[in-house]
Amino acid sequence: MNVALFGFMGVGKTTVGRLLATQLEYTFVDSDAEAEREAGMRICEVFASLGEPAFRTLEHGVVQRLSAGDGQVIALGGGVVLDPLNTELLRRSSRMVLLTASPEEISLRTWLDKTRPLLAGEDRLGRIRMLLDERRERYLAAADMVVDTNGVPPIRVAKAIKERLEAM
Repeated sequence: MNVALFGFMGVGKTTVGRLLATQLEYTFVDSDAEAEREAGMRICEVFASLGEPAFRTLEHGVVQRLSAGDGQVIALGGGVVLDPLNTELLRRSSRMVLLTASPEEISLRTWLDKTRPLLAGEDRLGRIRMLLDERRERYLAAADMVVDTNGVPPIRVAKAIKERLEAM
């Protein structure tokens, strides 16, 4: 069994994932880092040179490979579960943990990161709100559990997930 952390960018999937993997004695894997490694370029470069559809195809291949593994905490890119095929693959092998944060918190956490192509433009907070609204139903439908990360230190988030997983 794997644990797949998903949710919008900036909710803490990678940070919490590393901590949770240590607590569970699992391997940590980041799907975005794997996609960048396979593409030989950063995600923002894939978006810029090949477009979002090409990135989503690459991302699906990464999900196929990772979902075949075991004993992993997988930090997923924010759009992975928007593809029903990805969600189906992941649900077969993973407990699906949705991490959430408020739009304002996400904006603060991602403010200095200019490599996020979906947040490019002038009204960053408005864009975050719009994307969260578009994704909310799919995020919730894919989740085995939901964990709010607003104002909670990542180590406490990881501990709470571990405790809830043990109770399942």
